[in-house]
Amino acid sequence: MQPTEHIKNSLEIQADFKAEPGDRGRYTINNKNYKRVLIHNAPFLFTCDEHDKISIKEHHSVIIEGDTIVDVLPADKVNTNGFDVVYDADKRGGIVITPGLINTHSHSHQYLMRSSMQYDEGESIDETVAAWAAWQQHETDEAHAIALIGDITEQQKHGITTTLTHGPNFAAAEEAARITRHHIINAVSAVSNSRPDNTPEMAEVHIKNKSNYHSTPAVSLHYLYKASRDVLEKVRAMVEQYDILLTFHMAESSFVEQETIAKHGMRETALLKSMGLLNSNTLASHVLHVNDAEIKEIAQSNMGIAHLPTSNTIHKSGSFAFWKFEEAGAFHRISLGTDSVVSKSRLDLLTEAYQTRITHLYDRTVKFSSLFKMMTTNGAHVLHEPHRGRIIKGAKADMVFWKLKDRGFIPYDEENPVTLLGNIITHGGRYVRDLLINGRFVIKDRRHQCIDESKLLEETQKAHMEVRRRVQSHNGSN
Repeated sequence: MQPTEHIKNSLEIQADFKAEPGDRGRYTINNKNYKRVLIHNAPFLFTCDEHDKISIKEHHSVIIEGDTIVDVLPADKVNTNGFDVVYDADKRGGIVITPGLINTHSHSHQYLMRSSMQYDEGESIDETVAAWAAWQQHETDEAHAIALIGDITEQQKHGITTTLTHGPNFAAAEEAARITRHHIINAVSAVSNSRPDNTPEMAEVHIKNKSNYHSTPAVSLHYLYKASRDVLEKVRAMVEQYDILLTFHMAESSFVEQETIAKHGMRETALLKSMGLLNSNTLASHVLHVNDAEIKEIAQSNMGIAHLPTSNTIHKSGSFAFWKFEEAGAFHRISLGTDSVVSKSRLDLLTEAYQTRITHLYDRTVKFSSLFKMMTTNGAHVLHEPHRGRIIKGAKADMVFWKLKDRGFIPYDEENPVTLLGNIITHGGRYVRDLLINGRFVIKDRRHQCIDESKLLEETQKAHMEVRRRVQSHNGSN
């Protein structure tokens, strides 16, 4: 699929990057084609340092050149002259800054399915997955592109700057990355639930040209039991040759567990090991129906895990053995994902972090600092993105600007500002005020700078109804 003129003409904008009149705005703009940016005097800046230790900096500034952070230092040590843009983070009640959040499992192409089944199509995840395919086979390439743009821009409004999206349509995700400026890991299905014609050979066409894209290519499988050993061999060869990630749903239900044994004669962990895929280049989502021995083996392998507690609960899939994985030394490999609008009420990681805390509370309490890492540095680890997920010298300039004077933050303990972190996770769900991705303001003053959001909603509704009518027509003819 090539980007359609309709999508480009209807949705894509280049907002006029300008300061608000008078003293009200936080931006001083000296050059609209900015490269050198100063984020000045943030009351609070949360990050992890080079050693993954939580760091809370008060009244600090961040200097950005191009897409990279070149310094983080006390505000009183900064000369504010010589910058293309100066963002006054202390103005009008102040801003809390965090790294861009990292979403390690998303089905962004499912965005048009919001309201299609209300999460209750089946009594199990297996019935629901079958129903998804029946809907998705009626989606066009353009519908996929609109869905991805809608999904990604909603994630951005919740502070997500990097997303692994797992889906059948590489070109649609690539177009979404281009038009939204989002950092997308584009995991195209070599074995798809909704597009049976997808193959490893088709996936490789995209992957071998990975330097030519706005998105970062990766490969995905729906379930291991749907892939033959020949397909798994081809996928392993691609992972090794092109140094890419493999992602798939692992041990999501007892049915999946049994189907894998029936097809391959072994459980999923053993199958991965036998195929040379139990390693840090693999990112598995869910990982629910595994035994204690498998947990230890997975932890030792450094395989990444996308934890999806909301999806697991909604679909009655099972419970993730968080504390057993933590005790096995795998915490730094556990990240968070949104899954999709069919599996979560809102596409943000703050509520997913809070759901993690609630889900595992009966054993022990997952600390807010751990949840923060799962949304940032842990995600960077499992996606092989070492320069993202933190605000330090040399990192990519992905930053989220949250309004401090907000009901989600206030009141907090001024003597213990880590309470702000607890507040935003517990009482979050807010939209960001501003969002920076690769050194560019993608959201400014709560408005998207690349997408006409009003037209996007119109196109999303139109595309949804077109798919719905095709589904109804197909069902009526059978």
